[in-house]
Amino acid sequence: MLRRALFLSSALWLSPAYAGEPPAPTQTAPGMMRDIFAPLTLPDAPNRYRSGSGLPGPDYWQNRADYTIQARIDTATHILHGDETITYTNNSPDALDELWVQLDQNIYKDGARSTFTNPERHPRHTDGVTIEHVGIVVNGHETIVTPTISDTRMQVRLPADLQGHGSRLKLHVAWHHTIPGVWGGRTAVTPTKDGDIYEVAQWYPRMAVYDDKRGWDTLPFLGQEFFLDYGDFDYAVTVPWNFTVVGSGALTNPAEVLTAKERDRLAQASKSDTRVMIRTAEDVTDPASHLARSGEKTWHFHMTNTRDVSFAASPVFVWDAARINLPPLPPAPGMKPVPRLAMSVYPREGIGPTGWDRSTEYVKHAIEYFSQQWFEYPWPNAVNLGGHGAGMEYPGIVFDGWDDKGVALFFITTHELGHGWFPMIVGTNERRNAFMDEGFNTFIDAYASQHFNHGEFAPKQDGEYAPKTGRPAEDILSVLKDPQAPTLMLPSELVSEKYRHPVTYFKSAYGLTLLREQILGPDRFDAAFRRYIKTWAFKHPGPSDFFRFMSSETGEDLTWFWRGWYFENWSPDYAIDSLSRTPDGIRVTVRDKGRLLLPVTLRIDYADGTHADRVIPTESWYLHDSIDITVAGSKTATRVTLDPDHALPETDRSDDQRAF
Repeated sequence: MLRRALFLSSALWLSPAYAGEPPAPTQTAPGMMRDIFAPLTLPDAPNRYRSGSGLPGPDYWQNRADYTIQARIDTATHILHGDETITYTNNSPDALDELWVQLDQNIYKDGARSTFTNPERHPRHTDGVTIEHVGIVVNGHETIVTPTISDTRMQVRLPADLQGHGSRLKLHVAWHHTIPGVWGGRTAVTPTKDGDIYEVAQWYPRMAVYDDKRGWDTLPFLGQEFFLDYGDFDYAVTVPWNFTVVGSGALTNPAEVLTAKERDRLAQASKSDTRVMIRTAEDVTDPASHLARSGEKTWHFHMTNTRDVSFAASPVFVWDAARINLPPLPPAPGMKPVPRLAMSVYPREGIGPTGWDRSTEYVKHAIEYFSQQWFEYPWPNAVNLGGHGAGMEYPGIVFDGWDDKGVALFFITTHELGHGWFPMIVGTNERRNAFMDEGFNTFIDAYASQHFNHGEFAPKQDGEYAPKTGRPAEDILSVLKDPQAPTLMLPSELVSEKYRHPVTYFKSAYGLTLLREQILGPDRFDAAFRRYIKTWAFKHPGPSDFFRFMSSETGEDLTWFWRGWYFENWSPDYAIDSLSRTPDGIRVTVRDKGRLLLPVTLRIDYADGTHADRVIPTESWYLHDSIDITVAGSKTATRVTLDPDHALPETDRSDDQRAF
C-alpha cells in the first residue's frame, strides 16, 4: 500500500476524526525508547571530503584510471594474452610512492586465499596471472620495475613519488592467463553443440582504489565483487575469423569485422522497437556469413567513463537487437552520435518463444524504464549474453544463462542490467558493503517487474526478493526472527552463503521499500533517491553518505530506522490492548512491543460497511510504549485492526485486531 505517514505526533490529534486533547500515556518505557531513538554514530565522520548532508564535500576527490588494452585469445589453449597501458591520475592531496593493482585471475590459483574461504567455488585451478612485464612510463621514458604479488594484489613501487592534485603517469603491463572452464563461473569457456562461448571478465590487471576513507583499498578478491575507479577504456580483442565479439561500450570498427548484411541489419535495428536478427540460426553454421574466411579479426571497442569492461566471443552466437529510445551517443570521441541498441547474443539452444526470443524485449524495457524512473543510462549499448549462466553484471553487458526461460529470464535480465545503476553508475564498494549494490538494485527491480507489460511478471518473487509468497512483509520474518542472521552493516565477506540473498539482497531492498511506501511516501522518496543517484554518479559513496543524504534531503530524522533495520535486525510489533465505546465514539489503546517503530495504520470498520484509517506516526512512541486514541463519530464501529493491509513486517499479528 502506498501512503504517507503523519510525521508529527500532534498531527494525529488535529484530525477532525479525533476528539479532545492528546491522551496521556498509559505506560512509559523510557529505557527502551532512549535506546531506540538515541543518537547514532555513523561509521564515517563528516569532513571536507564528505559532508554532514551526505553530499560530496568541497574537497572531495577521486583518482582516475584510463585504459588502452590489446588482447588476443588463443582458442587452442584457452589462453588470453594481453598488453595494457593505464594512465593513472592522482587527484588526491597525497604523494604516492606505490601503486596497487588487482589481479583477480589469481583467485583460481591453487593455494589462493579464496580456496580456503570459499572452497566449493574452486573445484579446479589455473596458474593464475603470469605477469610478463611491468613498466612505469613518465614523459615517454619507461622504467622497468619488479612488482610484488600477494594473492590477488600486485604492489608496484614507483621510481619516484607520484605527486597529488592531478599528476599522472602511465603503467605498462603485459600478461597472460588461462580462461577457466565452466567452473570459472563469472569468467569461463562454455561448450555448446556448435562451439565454445568465451565469457571474459576480471580479465586485465585493474587499478585498486585509493580514496579518502582508507588510502589504498586492497581487500583481496575472495569471490565476491569489486571496487574500481572510473576512466575511459579503449580495448581491442583478436579472435579467429569466425568469431563474433560483443562487449562493453561501442564497436568502433564495424566495417573491419562485420559483413555489409550485418551492418544493414544493425541499421534496421536502430529504427525498430522490436528485435531485428543480426545473425540468424542459419548464419551460425554458414561460413559465408562472415567477413573473412580464415585467419583472425580484431574487434575494437570504446567505452567512456566506466569502471570496468567485459566481453564475450564465440562462433555460435545468434544475435538480435532493437533500438533503445534514448538520445544517440558517439561510439568514441570524434565520432558522430549513433542510436543506442539493446542486444542479445546466445547459442541456438537458447532459441524459443519463452526463451531468448524475448531477451532483447527485456533488455530494452530495463534500460528505458530505469532511465526514466531514476537516471539516464550513460553508455551506448546494453548486451545480454546467454552463456554459462553466472548471472553477473558488467557495465554495458551482462552474463546470463542460455537455458533461462520465462519469468526467470525476465528477472535475471532485469536484475543484472539494473546493476548498471548500482554499482556501475553509483560506484559503491561491493567488497565491503554489498547491500548498497545488490539490495539497492533489487529494490529498483521490484518496481520494474510491476511496470513491465502491465505486470506480466509481477510481483517480483525469486531468490532475491520475497522468495516464499511474493509478499515481502511476510517473507522477511524468517530473517528478523533468526538470532543468527547478520545485519546489513556486517562486512560483505563475513556474510555466509546461507544469508547472502535473504539479507544482502532481500532485506536491503525491502528496507528501501519500507522507506518509500511506509515512512516517506513515493513523492519525497523518489525525488531524494534520484538526487542521490545524480549526486553520486561516477563517485564512491559509502553507507554513511547514503544515510546522511536521505535524512537531509527528505527532511526526516531517520536515525531510528537506520539503527533498527541496518545496524540491527529489529522488527515492528504492535498490539491492541483494549477497545471501548465512549459517548462520542471509541477509545483504542495501542501498545508497542517491538523495536522498529514504523508508522502503523489503525483501521476502524463500521457497521455500514465503510472504514476509516488513521496513521500512528513514529513520534508517538518517543516517551512511552502505549497510547490511547479517541476517535469521534456517530457511526457504529464494529472492529479495529492494526496494519490491515499487512504492509509491515510484524512478528506477531495475533493481537492486531479486536471487535466490539
